[in-house]
Order: sequence, then C-alpha cells, then structure tokens
Amino acid sequence: MIPRALQIAIAFLFGLLFGSFYNCMAMRIVRGQNWVSDRSRCPHCAHELGAADLIPLVSFGLTRGKCRYCNERISLRYPVTELLFGCITALIMWRFGLSFNTIRYFIFAGALFVLTLTDLEERLIPNGCILAALIGWAATEPWLFVSVRDLLTHIGAMAGFVIAILAVVFVMDRILKKDSMGGGDVKLIGVLALYLGPVSMMFALFFSCMLGIGYAVLARRFRRGEAVAFGPCLSAAGFLMAIFGDPLVNWYLSFLMV
Repeated sequence: MIPRALQIAIAFLFGLLFGSFYNCMAMRIVRGQNWVSDRSRCPHCAHELGAADLIPLVSFGLTRGKCRYCNERISLRYPVTELLFGCITALIMWRFGLSFNTIRYFIFAGALFVLTLTDLEERLIPNGCILAALIGWAATEPWLFVSVRDLLTHIGAMAGFVIAILAVVFVMDRILKKDSMGGGDVKLIGVLALYLGPVSMMFALFFSCMLGIGYAVLARRFRRGEAVAFGPCLSAAGFLMAIFGDPLVNWYLSFLMV
C-alpha cells in the first residue's frame, strides 16, 4: 500500500505537469491555435521550446524567469498556474485517496481550470470543457455504486438548475435590455449541479455570487469598464463544495430536520 503522504506528493507532481499543459491549452484555445499539435514557443521571440524549457517550476527557476533565447521576461502566469493545479490535485488526493472519486474530480478540476483561464482572458467557456466534465462524470458513475435515486437526483438537479437559471436570465435580459449571463455560464451551472446535487449546488451558487461581487468590486477598482467573468467564480465555488461541502450540507440538512 502506498503511504498517503507519497500519494499526495505524486498527485502534486502530476498536477504540476497537467497545470503546465492546461495553461498551454487555454492560451492556444483563446488564440485559435491547435492545442494538440502546435509546438510550444516563446511568446516574445517565437523560438520553439525544448524539453529543458518545459519542466514545470524548475525551468522558470533555473532561467530566473527569462527566455533562454531572447532574454525577455516570462509571465508569472506559467509558474502560478502550474503550482496552483499541483495544489488542486494534491487536495483531491488528500480528500478522496486512491479511488474513482479521485479520477472523477481530477477530470472535473481539469475542465474547470481550463475554462477559468479562457474565461478570464477572453470571456470564453469552451464547449469542450463542458463536454469533458460531462464525460468524466458519466465514465466514473458506474464505478461509484450509487443508488438509482441518487443518480436521478443529480440528473434532476442539472435539469432543474438549468431551467431555473434560464428563466431568471430571460427575465433579467428584458429588464436590463442586455445579456445578463452568457450561455457558457448556464452550461457550467448545469455541469456543477450534476456533480454536486441540489443542496450543494445551492451553496455553490451562493458562494459564487459572493466571489462574483468581490471580483466585480476589484474589476471596477483596477479595470474600469471591464466585464466580469463569472465562470471562475462558479468554478471555484463548485470545486470547493465538491471537496469540503459535505460537512456544510450535513449541518444544513440536520438543521432543517430539527
């Protein structure tokens, strides 16, 4: 049996690799490039990068954050995204151990991570990320041995939240005379509801709105006139509820039963 600490350490290392890959994927998606076959290049001099330039965190540290070919500074986005996703995968392994839930939430977190990056940069939630999350849920569901009732509850939550949000958006669009929420956000809410179920999703929506308000205040302060990307707020709240939400939901349900 692999010690738990070693499991978490290995998950962290894999997370660094996938964080680098997902960051590259997100940048290529918003630029309309082929994220599968295009080679990695310096964003300044366009020099093709070798294996030594692509080691997560290490390459950035060894070159002191500069390109080896043109000596231009490399964005902190690269090490930050690598480290962040490494922490995310370590957290998933800590929470679920060696299980199908870990596989499920690795896929889930990867999809949320990419769409968060694309939404922050270009206000874009790719359909491919939504599809990947749906496939991850469907592929792991048979191995989790859930009851038919639980299965139908989660599917019903997805349908119910999408219909409810669409109704709210329809009304708000006519009141505000402009789009109040993008279609990508609605799809994302449906996916989150599928993973979380109805009660956890209500908490996720509440927390995402709090994050959205904070984000809007910062955006107004530092980037006047810029539209607020809600996808990252939904993603962060949904992921945190998936990892830490059970105690909160259990407390809430016990409170209702008193």
